[in-house]
Amino acid sequence: MDNELIKNQNNREEKKSSPKKSFNFNLYKKNTINSLNEIEHFLNNLKNISKIIKVRKILK
Repeated sequence: MDNELIKNQNNREEKKSSPKKSFNFNLYKKNTINSLNEIEHFLNNLKNISKIIKVRKILK
């Protein structure tokens, strides 16, 4: 019984932590720039839609 406890304790100590992933700054930079561009296009489209709606209201 004591031997089993010692083995269990040893096994717990031997657990290895997961290796840290390297931080790829260029990849994050590229993804951030792409996301900002998509947001900018979306907001520009909203402005155009609001202009169209205003013109339609005036023409009615």
